[in-house]
Amino acid sequence: MAGTLYLCATPIGNLGDMTPRVVDTLREVDLIAAEDTRNSIKLLNHFEIHTPMTSYHEFNKVEKARELVQKLLDGMNIALITDAGTPAISDPGEVLVQQCQEAGVPVTSLPGAAACITALTLSGLSTRRFCFEGFLPTEKADKKLRREILEELTLEGRTMILYEAPHHLVRTLKDLYQALGDRRITLCRELTKRYETILPTTLSACLEKYGTEEPRGEYVLVIEGRSREERLREKQSSFEDMSIEEHMAFYENQGMDHKEAMKSVAKDRGVPKRDIYAYLHGGS
Repeated sequence: MAGTLYLCATPIGNLGDMTPRVVDTLREVDLIAAEDTRNSIKLLNHFEIHTPMTSYHEFNKVEKARELVQKLLDGMNIALITDAGTPAISDPGEVLVQQCQEAGVPVTSLPGAAACITALTLSGLSTRRFCFEGFLPTEKADKKLRREILEELTLEGRTMILYEAPHHLVRTLKDLYQALGDRRITLCRELTKRYETILPTTLSACLEKYGTEEPRGEYVLVIEGRSREERLREKQSSFEDMSIEEHMAFYENQGMDHKEAMKSVAKDRGVPKRDIYAYLHGGS
């Protein structure tokens, strides 16, 4: 029988956040696949875990995943850990999970710390609907893709979560300000660590702050989405450029019946449905 892949969340700073279940699993599996074995050995030593390790990271994720899947098919149980947080979240672990699923290898997740969720809960911004973007592509790596993602974020109504390294922070704040305008943002730094900092502010204030102060530590950016009112005003403005007949055709071509289309047109234009009915059927 095939072994199981265990996705084991590790602390993002505070070692007290390591769960007993993860500690037990790391001791019991046959092999631990770690993003950086030099970093992970400190964690394993702290918890007196002596399981063998192998390296699994961004630069060997495809080939090494095939090797690990074969070991799993041969009956080996393997734990996957990242440098900090939950594997497969903005992490090469997603490739290994995909290959395991394709090969029919059982995969289970042992939950624990995740910087994106920790930051969201501390942000003071809406948590009901949110999206996670991870790290934006750098301009050097893919300038066009970075620009396209920023353009997409201008339309986003959900709370947005991004990661950023200190040496790229100011450039990213400038790009976000240019794309989004002066939104509310909560800047989370060194989460769960001794110098944890949570700063509810605005993009313009962030730029002013880091105009004179050097960014230090790892950052999570939690950014307010566009308000519903703003999105509705833009939607209404775009429909005002249509005739009522064109507006009706827009919805009917999507499969709506005449009555439902009238209701949607009236809602878009902020008028009673009877006004749309009168225009279409009374000629006024």
